[in-house]
Amino acid sequence: MTANRHHEFSARGSMSVASRAVLAALAVALLTALGCADAARSFKVAVATFSHETCTFCPGGDTQIEDWRTVLRGDQVIERGDAYIGGFVNQAREYGDIELVGLESPSDVFGGSSRSWNTEEALNHFMDRMLADLRAAMPVDGVYLALHGAMGVRNVPRPEAEIARRFREIVGPNVPIVGTFDLHGNEDEEFLRWADGSFVVKRFPHYDAYLQGERAARFLRLTMKGDYSATRATRKPPVITATVLQWTGASPSMNIMERARRWEARQPGAFVSVFYGFPWTDVPDVGMTVQVMTNNDQALADHIADDMAEFMWRVREEFAHGDFPVPDEAVRRARQAITRGETPVAMGDYSDRPGDATWILEQLVSQRVGKVLYGALRDERALEALAQANAQPGDAFDMEVGGFTEAAAGRPVRIQGTVRFFGPQFGYDHVAVIEHGDSSMLILAPAYTQITEPEALRFGPVEPDDYDVIVVKSRAHFRRGFDETGYARTILVVDAPGPWVGTTRLDALPYEFAPIDRLYPFGEPDPNWRGKGRLVP
Repeated sequence: MTANRHHEFSARGSMSVASRAVLAALAVALLTALGCADAARSFKVAVATFSHETCTFCPGGDTQIEDWRTVLRGDQVIERGDAYIGGFVNQAREYGDIELVGLESPSDVFGGSSRSWNTEEALNHFMDRMLADLRAAMPVDGVYLALHGAMGVRNVPRPEAEIARRFREIVGPNVPIVGTFDLHGNEDEEFLRWADGSFVVKRFPHYDAYLQGERAARFLRLTMKGDYSATRATRKPPVITATVLQWTGASPSMNIMERARRWEARQPGAFVSVFYGFPWTDVPDVGMTVQVMTNNDQALADHIADDMAEFMWRVREEFAHGDFPVPDEAVRRARQAITRGETPVAMGDYSDRPGDATWILEQLVSQRVGKVLYGALRDERALEALAQANAQPGDAFDMEVGGFTEAAAGRPVRIQGTVRFFGPQFGYDHVAVIEHGDSSMLILAPAYTQITEPEALRFGPVEPDDYDVIVVKSRAHFRRGFDETGYARTILVVDAPGPWVGTTRLDALPYEFAPIDRLYPFGEPDPNWRGKGRLVP
């Protein structure tokens, strides 16, 4: 009996070992299958853009639905070539497991950042169509929004946060949302209340927009896979600056962005975004902001945000002030540079938002400066007159141009010369090039046109290399092609002779919603601002 029992127990033991072996094999097979399934898993990501840098103080009326010149649909959104979207799409496609779905999106406002308030009707119109596409694409695993941060919409204090909120209502609480932004955005903690992450360019001019798109894609994929759980912190040091002071090629702006990059390099999983703000948008969250994301480490997010905000506050005096020559002095300096052979001279008319200010043109004409390429002056009236006359190259030109929107634009300047080009350019149906004076060229466009690189001026009879002076309507963007490439030997940023919209004298503007009376250097900040994410209007 003992033997029989021993045999019985041994048999049971053998069966137990065999069973365990079978179970182990099944477990391995199951885990392998799960691993393969995970490896083969794909993610569906909705992609949309709604981006406008709004100058609410600019004349010309509100931006209506029809003022958005282009509506992108489906793959047009994915393939549009926008730097932010381009970076995002490129990175997403490299992974090979992300399906991108473009949602109908508005693009390209006529007049760009010289246009005033978007209407609430325009916001709702485009959002309704965008969200209809989103509902049709559901379920999605993630959302990417290419935004700006400085959109102004009537009756909607924080448009980008409202866009994120409406997306969140549809996708639910567990689908990650990420946005990319211009550093001129006006934001507070509200966007990150509805979204998981934000990525802001760290350079002005914005060389790194493509890079931020790529980073947003990496962040979103990590979050969709469950490898990243975003803990977020927002701080708003009470500082407001004019955009001309925000060039990242000089300190302290350079130092602020380098500090953000150092935090990202030192702390794996930390993402640090800095908004300088856009003072020409009259909104409650105007001014500087820092937003931080960390991987499930709220204490670290708060620590980095506090450090960044304290540093930005520490350099506020140098950051918020600047001194630039007014037009008569700037033109005298240009003449001196020509005499010294330090040409070409690039002159940035930094404050002109509508695009028709004639202060520099008037001084160039009155001081008899030759070999000037002026690109470009807004004057849709002159272009309409040329169109009605069926103007051709070689026709005589004798008109007063520019100086018509408001006092800040100056006075019309009479230009007598010859039409050298009249036709489509810069995306407009009609642009004119007028030769006048001593081998000078004046480019007329129908809306504010910012030239950032000499290459944009090479068309028709225009060759920028032939001129001693090149005038552009730009704050710092023109440094991309004229300064930081070494093209222009002399750079002159030119002020306006009055405290108008676009200048550094922000306290002269009739703010209604922005708390400028509590923002340095134009007001008395709340002494208890530290640790807070929002300035309550």
